[in-house]
Amino acid sequence: MQKKDGKLALWQERLAQSEREYGQLEAAMDHREKLYAGEREIKPLVRGDVKRDGSRKKTSHVRNLIFENIESCVSSSIPQPKVTPRRAGDEALAAKIEHWLRNELDRLPFEEMNDMAERTVPLQGAAGWMVDWDNRRRTHETVGEIEVQLLHPKQFAPQPGVYTAIEDMDWWITKYPTTKEAVRRRYGKDVSRESESEPEVRGTEAARQEDAVTLYVGYARGENGGYDRYVWCNDTVLEDLEDYQARRQPVCAKCGRVKPLPGQVISNRAAVAQAPESETDEAAAGQRIAAALGVLGGAAGALEQLPVAAVEQERYDGGACPYCGGRKFESRPQESEQIMVPFTTAAGLEIPGERAGFDEDGNAVMTPTQIPFYKPDVFPIVLQKSVSVYGKLLGNSDADVIEDQQNTYNRLSQKIIDRIVKAGTRISAPDRADIRFDPEDSELMYVGNAQDAALIQVHDFTGNLQYEMAYRSVVYEEARQTLGITDSFQGRKDTTATSGKAKEFSAAQAAGRLESKRVMKNAAYAHLFELMFKFFLAYSDEPRPVSYQDYKGETMHEEISRYDFLERDGDGAWWWNDQFLFSTDTSAPLESNREAMWQETRMNLESGAFGDPKSTETLILFWGKMEMLHYPGAAETKKYLEDRLQREQEQAAMMQQMQQMQQMQMQQQAMMQQMQPSQGAAEEQVPPELVSRIEQQAQQDAARDMGMVAAP
Repeated sequence: MQKKDGKLALWQERLAQSEREYGQLEAAMDHREKLYAGEREIKPLVRGDVKRDGSRKKTSHVRNLIFENIESCVSSSIPQPKVTPRRAGDEALAAKIEHWLRNELDRLPFEEMNDMAERTVPLQGAAGWMVDWDNRRRTHETVGEIEVQLLHPKQFAPQPGVYTAIEDMDWWITKYPTTKEAVRRRYGKDVSRESESEPEVRGTEAARQEDAVTLYVGYARGENGGYDRYVWCNDTVLEDLEDYQARRQPVCAKCGRVKPLPGQVISNRAAVAQAPESETDEAAAGQRIAAALGVLGGAAGALEQLPVAAVEQERYDGGACPYCGGRKFESRPQESEQIMVPFTTAAGLEIPGERAGFDEDGNAVMTPTQIPFYKPDVFPIVLQKSVSVYGKLLGNSDADVIEDQQNTYNRLSQKIIDRIVKAGTRISAPDRADIRFDPEDSELMYVGNAQDAALIQVHDFTGNLQYEMAYRSVVYEEARQTLGITDSFQGRKDTTATSGKAKEFSAAQAAGRLESKRVMKNAAYAHLFELMFKFFLAYSDEPRPVSYQDYKGETMHEEISRYDFLERDGDGAWWWNDQFLFSTDTSAPLESNREAMWQETRMNLESGAFGDPKSTETLILFWGKMEMLHYPGAAETKKYLEDRLQREQEQAAMMQQMQQMQQMQMQQQAMMQQMQPSQGAAEEQVPPELVSRIEQQAQQDAARDMGMVAAP
């Protein structure tokens, strides 16, 4: 118990160190969120830009430049996986991984997470992706699923002093806002008396909730390799796992042996322990073991030579440990899994099951095949940066870059509003108390003499806004140019571009300025795909169905299993093939623009890239491509063309048969004409019986060739 308290104090000290280093960043994150939401407070620019009490002034009108520019860069396209094998011959496995990853992108809510990340990353400079295996998600045929979560930078508590990458850290802490009931369901511990320690993790200016708590999950490199996971809430320890990514199995706490599966053969009571010790022949020993276990065809004759009474297999049916009688089991990491039943993988690799062998006491037992478990052995967190900055773990924030322009724009907007509101007509009159003003609309003034009347004047204050408006436009362009955004990129009217090509060039220039952000996004997704595959390889025991579309646009179905990646070297050692390179498909953004792809596909059809545009087969290929691009009604059109192609093929086959019949008839007539006698040789005429036999044989040959009768 003292050890656990010491470990809790260690992790709490690590959390305190991280908060001392990154506490100011959390305040900056809250400030950026306010700017994105339209902060009205004005930072003083000149003397007197504060209220009398010293507090800052606020503007009554905000044109949110930060929101506008960040929203202009939002992309709804999700990078698609591209897997390249390192070894020749693994192309089919790489394609399987791609299909499985695309299915996972559809299964998981990546549309929502990507939408949130597209705003969080440029605003805060970075966001995180957490990959884990959720064994609680089960179906009728499978156990467990990949789990991916998007993390806000306020949920980070990284190790101070390390700015290069997460992989270079010794430990990392993640903060999760959750409920007390969710903690009880997952970890089986009551935290109803605990309070929420960091409500600000849930959002800016979030209030503390009665049913909420802050969950801390720490990851650290283990002393013997692997990664440890430690979970706590305030002073309550919820989970303490060493080498948490290793596979765990129930093990007897007394003897340390793995708990057998129900029905597993654990020993044979008719063991050959009484065999002569001098017998060392391996073949004879193997024959004795197989005979004792009844797995040889001639087992009955071999049993007569054994100094045993009978053969009786012992199987485990639950309960206490069959080896020592202990009744307490605990979960421990295991290096290998036991294969009891032999099977063959999709690649044709045969994996043997149980084999005859001896235990430590010399008893004959069935020994399962031992295959090492795959372990990801990585931090389960992927960091997606906006723009990399040396010396900073997080990337550069767009809000920080144009914050000054936003403040200046707000100040000018308020000054313009004040000048417009204060503008109007003013009347100057003599400073005399006896001058009376009529409160009616006519606004009559009563003066005593002409001299006083001459002093009454009307002044119009229109408010000259020329310089303020001009400088505000300069500030707006300054903010956009800082981020590299043009009118064409925003889809606005661009007077500098006089043609379509010029607009495309202007948009391409802006895209080039923003290329770094797309590269960082693709790099993060490539790392994310690699982690997802490694977790699948480590924890997915059952085959998973995968669907994809082939080059014809037809939906294909296959299965992917982690045993597809199991191999055996020349020495008989088993190993897992994870020799694949992960990247993103650069054509994915173009595929997301369906209208452009529809137009491009039509151009390919008209130019003859698919073949003859009038051919039915070409049209089927074209509409298959349109179906893949989700063109409305493409599937129905393709089905109609396939039916028409079938009818055309049937008609072509019938025409071919008719032509063959006509050719045979013409050949028969030619043969008959050759057999007819000439006018000068009537005595050499062929007998009618022979002619009849020849005609009959020709008809039978023709019928046989057409498949109308069976060949003799």
